Amino acid sequence: MTEAVVPAKETKAQRAERLKRAKNPWEAFDEVREFARAGRSSVIPEWAGTYFKWWGIYTQGDGVGATGGKGGEGLVSDYFMMRIGIPNGIISSSQLRSIGGITRKYARNLADITVRQNIQLHWLTIESLPEVVDALDAIGLSPKGACGDVVRNVTGCPLAGVAHDEILDASPIALEIAHLLTANPEFYNLPRKFKISVLGCPTWCSYPEINDIALTPVKHNGQVGFSVRVGGGLSNEPHLAVRLDAFVLPEQAVTVVKAIAEIFRDQQVLRESRERARLKYLFMKEGWTAERFLTELQSRLDFTLQPGVAEEVPDETLRDHVGVHRQRQPGLSYVGASVLRGRLTGEQLEAAADLADKYGSGALRATVSQNLLLIDVPNEKAPELVRELGAIGLHVEGSPFWRGAVACTGTEFCKLAITETKGFTRWLVDELEERVPQFDQQLRLHVTGCPNGCGQHWIADIGIEGKKIKHEGKLVDAYYFCLGGSVGQHAGIARPVGYRAPAALVPEAIARLLREYLARRAGEENLRAWFARHTNDELRSFLAGEVLVPVERDLPTGRVPHSVAD
Repeated sequence: MTEAVVPAKETKAQRAERLKRAKNPWEAFDEVREFARAGRSSVIPEWAGTYFKWWGIYTQGDGVGATGGKGGEGLVSDYFMMRIGIPNGIISSSQLRSIGGITRKYARNLADITVRQNIQLHWLTIESLPEVVDALDAIGLSPKGACGDVVRNVTGCPLAGVAHDEILDASPIALEIAHLLTANPEFYNLPRKFKISVLGCPTWCSYPEINDIALTPVKHNGQVGFSVRVGGGLSNEPHLAVRLDAFVLPEQAVTVVKAIAEIFRDQQVLRESRERARLKYLFMKEGWTAERFLTELQSRLDFTLQPGVAEEVPDETLRDHVGVHRQRQPGLSYVGASVLRGRLTGEQLEAAADLADKYGSGALRATVSQNLLLIDVPNEKAPELVRELGAIGLHVEGSPFWRGAVACTGTEFCKLAITETKGFTRWLVDELEERVPQFDQQLRLHVTGCPNGCGQHWIADIGIEGKKIKHEGKLVDAYYFCLGGSVGQHAGIARPVGYRAPAALVPEAIARLLREYLARRAGEENLRAWFARHTNDELRSFLAGEVLVPVERDLPTGRVPHSVAD
């Protein structure tokens, strides 16, 4: 008698690959329109769990987060989130005003600027999704590609074309790449998300160190071109991008980026596990080197790349563009407003659009620091614009804590988060301003709601990672500390220092740490350098106010949020 063969259970990776082979979601939006007509209950699992992401949409959590569900993922509500792609962060006043109206009408008056220069909406119903997509299409914007296993929003310097120290205006290249690769059927099925940054500025303000592809400007023998980096990424296993030995001319840039995207697309080994499906794992797990990658890239090009040239890696500037600064155009300035946590109401979006028209050319830019810039402001009008921005809750002259704070979505909307982040970050900033008013340094203070790192805590001066712990008999939000992350000349991943505290005790822990820094620093020593010369044991004791045994950093409670991470 022959035993029956039990079919192997399909893995998450196998299911994802099967669904992607079966359908290009960019060509199937009529199905979403049918769901909208039939109601929320008509949405099938394949769309809810996979295909929606190609349209910048994912299901919204119920407000409890991962601990309210099972397998590391929380329960789904009836609502949806949508991320609007804004290539290079370039947006006009008319577009921003329209998004403000959409925010008020469909998203309960709540919008977030993200760490990839997108604008993110929540509380969307199934009925509203086609209306929002059509409204965005009418103003030349789209959510396509803002989520999913595709090229994500292409980032770039928000000061492209206006910065006085710009090496070249790379925004036309960034926009061409975005238009070529977004909604392109050749690239609808990548192993996972794919992030590209194209910069022409010397400050590298959109963090090329953590992108899958990054072009940064260099000069050589009178020519202007780009250095190329590949394989950067954060999540639970951070990896700084690897520089290739290549000098790319501006006219070659789009072709080179497309070829690198093809290399990623064609790596079948990266499709075997959703947790190891990023380009960085060719270096981290598959033994690739910069030399091997360059050889593969060169084989796909019909021209020979020049060898790489010396470059100037920027110092530890905050890169947030907040404040009033002169443009390259005589008589004009840009005004950078710090948007705490990136959160804005529809009225604030509309008011910012109106101010851009009143004081500038109507040009605005979103930044990876979750901020908003207004461009082409006559120098003499800048002080009045600063006052009017302050009147709508946007700070041009904020404290180091206000300027440096970044927060992911958190349990408010994310199914994979462990802690609430947006409200906590606002409270944390208020507390630190009161407890350490004498703090006088730039500070990257990043809050992420789970180990998957959407809040980019790995590159922060102080990065805190959400946990749940028992405290005084109750299960409460808590945060694990990682210190000393940096980009630029001293690029490095933040050090887990073995300290964890309930959320309510985090402000005083940070205040203790910063007071120690102010009291013990050597001359003009910055915070990163001060962290670097202290051991984890010392830093942990500064945070705790006493000597403590280190605690382990927990592993993720579930899969890496390939759709949620911006």
